[in-house]
Order: sequence, then C-alpha cells, then structure tokens
Amino acid sequence: MRKALVLTVFAVLLLGTVGLAQVSEVVRIGLSAPITGNYAEYGQNFQISVQMAADEINAKGGIRGRKVEFVVMDSKGDPKESALIAQKFVEDQTIVAQIGDFTSTCCLAAAPIYERAGMVQLSPTASSPDFAPSGKYMFGIVGTQDAEGPFNAKNIAQDYMGLKSVAVVFINNDWGVVTKDRFVKAAEAIGLRVTTSQPFLEGEKDFTAILTRIRQGNPEGLFIAAMYNETASIARQLKRMGWNVKMLAPSSVFTAQLLTLGGDAVEGLVTNAFFILTDPDPKVQAYIKEFEARAKRFPNLHAACAYDAAWILFNAIEKAGFNRAAIRDALAATKGYMGVTGEITFTPVGDVVRKYKIIAVEKGEWVLKRGF
Repeated sequence: MRKALVLTVFAVLLLGTVGLAQVSEVVRIGLSAPITGNYAEYGQNFQISVQMAADEINAKGGIRGRKVEFVVMDSKGDPKESALIAQKFVEDQTIVAQIGDFTSTCCLAAAPIYERAGMVQLSPTASSPDFAPSGKYMFGIVGTQDAEGPFNAKNIAQDYMGLKSVAVVFINNDWGVVTKDRFVKAAEAIGLRVTTSQPFLEGEKDFTAILTRIRQGNPEGLFIAAMYNETASIARQLKRMGWNVKMLAPSSVFTAQLLTLGGDAVEGLVTNAFFILTDPDPKVQAYIKEFEARAKRFPNLHAACAYDAAWILFNAIEKAGFNRAAIRDALAATKGYMGVTGEITFTPVGDVVRKYKIIAVEKGEWVLKRGF
C-alpha cells in the first residue's frame, strides 16, 4: 500500500515536471480583444493577424528557440472585461507581455493593472493621446487623435471635400470625446465652421432624433466619430431621411463590415488610412493574400496594425529575453521598423507618428483618393 502511494506521488511529480517543461518551451503572450460583441470584426482581425505572425516566426524556429503561443481572451469591447483580463494576464507568470485591447476606453481601463505589474500593454489601435503617456509600460502604434483630428479637418473636410461647414456626431466614451475634441479644435483653427456636436451612447440603434437636430443647422458635411456598426446605422438612417449630406469619419470605419452593413448608404464616405490594399510592396501584398486566405475578407488598418504589433513585440523579446521589464525596455527602443503599415518608431511616451492617406467608398469598395 505504501509502495503504491509512493509511486503515485512520484507519478504526479513527474507529470508536473513535464508540464512545466512544456510551458517553458513556449513564449506566451496575452491577446485581449473584442472577439464577440459590437466590435467583433476588429477583435477577430486582431486574432487572425497575431496568429499569422506567430505561425511565421514559429516556422523559423520561434524566439530564442521557443515557440510563440498567444493566450486569447475576449473583452467583448467592455472596459470591465478588459480590466478583468488584465488581472488574469499579470498574475500568470508564464505570460511575458500583452497585445490589446481594441478601444482606447478598454485600454485605459486596463492600463493601471499592467503598469503596477510591470507588463507591456501594446495596443494596435488605441488612438487616445492619453493612453500611451498613462504609464511606462503602455504603447500604441496606430498614432493618436492629436495628428488624425487635424488631418481629418484640414486635409479631408476642407481641402479634399471642400466643406465650409460641418457637424459632428460622436460616441460618448473616452475615444469618441477625444476624437470629437481634436477634430473640432482643428476645424475651428482653420475657419471650418462646426454647426453642432451631438453625442450618442454606445449601443444606440435609433439616431433619428440626433440627426434631425443636426440637420437644423444645415451643415455641408457630417463627421461621424464612431465604429463601423454605428456608422453604418447612421448612414442608413440619413438615406431614409433623404438627407444627402457628405460624410467623413476617422479610420475606425475602414472595415469590410462597414461596406456589408451600410450598403449603398455609405457610398462616398471618406476617411483616412496609412495601410491600403493596393500598396505594391511585396511584403504588404503577401500579408493581404495570407489574411484573405484565412479570414475570407480583406484586412483593414486595424488588422494590419495587430500584425505589426506582434512582430515588433517578437523582436523586442528576441533582444531582451523573457523578463517583462527587459521586454519593455527593448520595445521602447524600437526605431525604424518597416512593417506592413509603414515605419514604426516610438516617441518618448510610447506613441507612433503616422502619415495618412485619403480613402473613400466607391461602388462598394475602399478606393485610394489621395496620398501624402
């Protein structure tokens, strides 16, 4: 009996040792993203892109001989969920860094947890100017509204669309407010008249009352600071009202789902991007081809940013090893990395300065209109 007990204990210890050995043979990275919910396309694109990057580096032998493994958790686009995921990631000592979340609101909710624990939080898409400076371990690669807002006001609304007046409708969260504020400030500085700014709550379906109020100011254009699903709803309701106002939006709307949900109602909508599907760069075209093969749809700006985020993080781990603090320092030193979204060099606060292009919806497709 005693011999059997000893053998059992030995077997358990052996299995535990094998399990630890298996864990140590991989590099585990957390991915927090909205896999389900209103922003599901964004999160699913994240997941596909980072897995593509992982498969590519694993085919080359991994990082320092270890295979890369992503631990994916669904934030549902909810900041409370994003914070809960952050707590789980930082407590798991096998996870060395994290990519995500999608919205600035989710990123800001989770940032204090990552900062206290000393774990990199690398968001492919958080554009709030407050995110990256909120901590030493926060990084964003999509650029910020400090640059995108003025580009949308000057280069798109005033110069490309020729607008003299514009109204704003925006989602009332961290990202929506800062996107509205930066656009309005830039518009007023160049003499582009803003007739009104109207907020809406996340999850809103009926925009009739808001659009009716906006229409009373008779603006030539409407800046829609929202995601693809809300923008598609607004465009459809504009069409039902018979109001042919010119539409523009931040890069958050550059998705396949906007075209599917909005149909002909989003024809003519203008936005910006620094990743375009017609880029002749072989590296970009190889990424697009592989993404389409896996997702059965084209990649958008956010998907491409997730792919680049994965690669610059891999490079940082390759240089630093598997210590969380050392990874942070190596990532902060990223300079001149040429990804599928262009050059990535972090500013001292962990942001990236981007160069934008103008794109628009024409005949149901995204078309490049002007480059800079």
